[in-house]
Amino acid sequence: MCSCKDREQDPQTLLEDVHKPIIVGAGPSGLAASACLSKLGVPSLILEKSDCIASLWQHKTYDRLKLHLPKLYCELPLWGFPEHFPKYPTKRQFISYMEAYASHFSIRPKFNQNVAKAEFDPIHGFWRVQTQEFQYISRWLIVATGENAESFVPDIVGLDKFKGLVRHSSDYKSGSDFRNQRVLVVGGGNSGMELSLDLCRHNATPYMVVRNTVHVLPRDIFGFSTFGIAMSLLKWLPLRVVDKLLLLMANLLLGNTDHLGLRRPKTGPIELKNITGKTPVLDVGALSHIKSGNIKVMASVKEITKTGAKFMDGQEKEFDSIILATGYRSNVPSWLKSEFFTKEGIPKTPFPDGWKGGNGLYTVGFTKRGLLGTASEAIKIAKEIADQWRAINDLSEISVIPISSHLEKSQAT
Repeated sequence: MCSCKDREQDPQTLLEDVHKPIIVGAGPSGLAASACLSKLGVPSLILEKSDCIASLWQHKTYDRLKLHLPKLYCELPLWGFPEHFPKYPTKRQFISYMEAYASHFSIRPKFNQNVAKAEFDPIHGFWRVQTQEFQYISRWLIVATGENAESFVPDIVGLDKFKGLVRHSSDYKSGSDFRNQRVLVVGGGNSGMELSLDLCRHNATPYMVVRNTVHVLPRDIFGFSTFGIAMSLLKWLPLRVVDKLLLLMANLLLGNTDHLGLRRPKTGPIELKNITGKTPVLDVGALSHIKSGNIKVMASVKEITKTGAKFMDGQEKEFDSIILATGYRSNVPSWLKSEFFTKEGIPKTPFPDGWKGGNGLYTVGFTKRGLLGTASEAIKIAKEIADQWRAINDLSEISVIPISSHLEKSQAT
């Protein structure tokens, strides 16, 4: 590794030829990619903008969060959960697992390294990755910031006029902050459902806005994970047959949800997930509170007022607080210069080939298939880079000149 001043850049910026893959993001995807590379003898450099690994989990999740899928389907590659962990690990348990994972594979990210810009240099054949203090260069760049890098706040008419508290779900910790309040929860996905449930348990009154159709499935069917049952059935039956079986069991165990304001899509839950990435809601108790009236399902918001909201069905209600359970989005377009991604920050190449972008660019964690998708991509990426790594390092020492030396020579001319 070498370090020198790059005369084309800010004179205070140091240039480092890291001669190993650069991974942007120290969440589960970045850790998985680094561990798989390490297993094949390839070192890596992880750049993380926050001060810890898995910052989304550590700083942007609510206290009662548990994994929605059994731990079997949420393991990172090469190292599983401790056997004593429950079937659905808690937030704290999952964080401790990732910390142990990083320790086990000796993964030491460089923290507080916010990547402002990354682009491929076609003349020299490497990636320039710019942070505030450094410009790193490498033949390989792995984008591991994922689909949920930034909170998404939709444009809602009048939101800025509301006099009460407005909080995104990423800043929500516990319903104890909203005790005895009337709370508008915008969003009826897994987060919106769970936050509404948590609010009920702290004597708040949640009104949950469900704009679109949604599949609500039981988290377990007769003691077995619904997701696990679906995965097993898909080995033997067509997808649409499995969807019909899941909906049959959901109607048997949960009843028809249409009259509750939770209209099901015409497309089945697994097929819809594959097409759009929209995840079905796995019920952990919220549905019973909707049936009892403790959680009130509302139509789309027409306008936020100073003291509440007007709804598309003509209703108008007052609220003490508003929680935006409106999800997250990718931040890739803000820093990566590449035509491989859409303007929404998702690979243009669909699954299962979206992990490889060309010119040494790779992505992990953008499959909309959870940690199972992450593990699969990390393994593929590591194998391909390892093959290139060995080819480069099998060359004679004379031919392996740090790419920063080439850069310095070009600048001198």
